[in-house]
Amino acid sequence: MESVRRANQRLRNYPLLVSKCADKATAYAVCVSRDLNVQHKICDAEFKEFLNCIRKSALEMKTKL
Repeated sequence: MESVRRANQRLRNYPLLVSKCADKATAYAVCVSRDLNVQHKICDAEFKEFLNCIRKSALEMKTKL
């Protein structure tokens, strides 16, 4: 059950990863909530910045996503 333990640890790390990227998460949330009729890929740039921040933070923490 080692794989389950490691998966649970990765899930517990998500709030830490998101908190390290709070500014990028906020920018993405603002973009998405700007209009009720969200178009496909309209917030793509903000999402990519947020995702890159999450990936960078995961590397720094030496964890997988």
